Amino acid sequence: MDQKRAYLKLNGSRYRETYGLYFDEFTVGDIIEHRPGRTLTEADNIWQSLICMNQSPLHIDNEYCAQTEWGRPLVSSLVTFSIVNGMTVSSLSAKAIANLGWDNVRLVHPCFVGDTIYAESTILDKRLSRSRPDQGIVTCETRGVKADGTLFLRCERSILIPTAEYAGHRPVGY
Repeated sequence: MDQKRAYLKLNGSRYRETYGLYFDEFTVGDIIEHRPGRTLTEADNIWQSLICMNQSPLHIDNEYCAQTEWGRPLVSSLVTFSIVNGMTVSSLSAKAIANLGWDNVRLVHPCFVGDTIYAESTILDKRLSRSRPDQGIVTCETRGVKADGTLFLRCERSILIPTAEYAGHRPVGY
């Protein structure tokens, strides 16, 4: 992978941090390891489960969970899906015009409070938009991986990304 731009030169020796990649900077086959990782907490699980109105006792009731095969609460997949995809924003979609969708979401292993999780993405495809010539569609597979290497989640995501020449995407000050 070629070096990607992390700073926008403003003038002289003044730079502004920038996040995300332009369409032109994505290369099919590249793998991006997203950092930092995140250790899942009980607050993450309880708050997000209740915000999403996921009232399954499998996520929020310790006594109920003690009687299950897991013996403890599972961290809701809505929590892990959100955190994993959030980890990808600074690389994959910080410059995005729109998320176009997620496909093939698979939850392949449970997560528990105390697990440290990471995300990594492989660029699967990219093409210029037929209706927006200064923007392109990037498709990637993102995987959630525990610190011990256990894969727990994978999904495909398509994102509408501007080309580097498209100036209309950047608000003032960004």
